[in-house]
Amino acid sequence: MISLLIRNLLYWLVLIVITPLFFCLLLLAAPLPRRARHVFGVSWALTLLWMLEHVIGLKYKVLGSENIPTEPSVICSKHQSGWETLALQKIFPWQVYVAKRELAWIPLFGWGLVLMNPIMINRSDRSRANQRLLEQGLERKRHGFWITVFPEGTRTKPGRIGKYKLGAARMAKQFDMPMVPVAHNAGEFWPRNAFLKYPGEVTVVVGPAIRPSESVGPESMMAEAEAWIEARQREIGGVGPFADPDEKRQRLASPASA
Repeated sequence: MISLLIRNLLYWLVLIVITPLFFCLLLLAAPLPRRARHVFGVSWALTLLWMLEHVIGLKYKVLGSENIPTEPSVICSKHQSGWETLALQKIFPWQVYVAKRELAWIPLFGWGLVLMNPIMINRSDRSRANQRLLEQGLERKRHGFWITVFPEGTRTKPGRIGKYKLGAARMAKQFDMPMVPVAHNAGEFWPRNAFLKYPGEVTVVVGPAIRPSESVGPESMMAEAEAWIEARQREIGGVGPFADPDEKRQRLASPASA
């Protein structure tokens, strides 16, 4: 436990040191084209991901990478921790996030996030939020960015299912972009708002792209994505120190674990 604490303190020390540095680089790069500016934000995320893997011992594997389309797409991901906000930057091509407006108020991190051109929405004004999704999402697509959406809107505990909102499917439908479902069990090693991150191996599963068509509406697309994601969550869950107890029992009782 002492070793884990020391490794986590080192991770937090690096985070505290590099965040102002990368923010200053982003600020200096503000006049540059968006894709050039994006280098600094992605480098910040990849530095922390390296620390998690090589200092904390939190490694990961990706299944289904062959399902990643070659054209810009909407990433529709499960949201359990802060880990996926870093790792998706490496697993997929350069992307922007759909994020709640309140994040922009966080000193340095939030200001840097704004310089990364996310789609910032006010969740208390749903009609305006949907309008901004569509307006800004199309603009980001024109610049060649992928769009990452956490359809549940907030982090959920392992074994729990939030309400899947339709924003990702609406953008995919309106912009004629594939929607790629993503499942993972990062919350079993990095719980929400936790100071300590735990070693282990996160499993990320990338599903076949759900492509829009004239006969399929956003509701059906999101229902398909939700069913696929939650089915994969049950398959990969139950392995980490913060796993849902029911999923852990099911895994121990399954023949594959015998």
